[in-house]
Amino acid sequence: MFKHISNKWLLILLSLGLTLSSPMGLAQDQEGNVYDPFIDYSEFEEAGEEEADVNFFRNGRLFTAGVAVGQRTFTENMGGVYDDDVAFGLFLSYFFDLRWALQFSWMSGSHSFKVLDQKGSADISHFGIDMKYYFNTQNVTKGLAAFNPYLLGGLSFINRETKKVGTVDLANDKARGFDVGAGVEVPVGTRNDMYVGLQALYQLATFDDENTNIQVGGSPSGVYANGDLVTFSFVLGANF
Repeated sequence: MFKHISNKWLLILLSLGLTLSSPMGLAQDQEGNVYDPFIDYSEFEEAGEEEADVNFFRNGRLFTAGVAVGQRTFTENMGGVYDDDVAFGLFLSYFFDLRWALQFSWMSGSHSFKVLDQKGSADISHFGIDMKYYFNTQNVTKGLAAFNPYLLGGLSFINRETKKVGTVDLANDKARGFDVGAGVEVPVGTRNDMYVGLQALYQLATFDDENTNIQVGGSPSGVYANGDLVTFSFVLGANF
């Protein structure tokens, strides 16, 4: 019986000796490390994703709200009919992450117009829903890293209220527009809780009288009401 037990322990010791002398055992011994079952453990998130999350919670913003003041002008024939003038508005942006944001905006301005000897004014306002994409500037020159350039695109709903001089009649018409724009923001304040910026917005608008010969005194004027809207704005916003 004792002989059987001793043979059993001898086999166990021989097995342990072979295990310690195996290549894996020698490699671990050369590294000077005890075997760690978590030695090959890796995070589920990649380093880039983790860095983006850290940047978002440290530097990101959830909402921005602000005001915009600028100059609105027109293209094609509308540029010869309507005078350039000041436009102002409000906006609110919701950020999905560091790069993408959804913006709601409202802007309005009054423009005088003239077609032959007919004069008047037009109040033009729009409500816009746009997506904004911010470029990554972390890898550029240090002096430019503070700038936040972006592109935007979306839809706008435009309202135009026209009044001719010498009459009390108001003509009201609406149009749908496609927005394309670009801008840049620069953070200000000790905690970057505010920013200033510049934005250019092109609105491809389609009014009901697009490409229609404008009537003056019941006769065609030879002027056609086609064109789009372009607005250059100075922006002041707050981050939340």
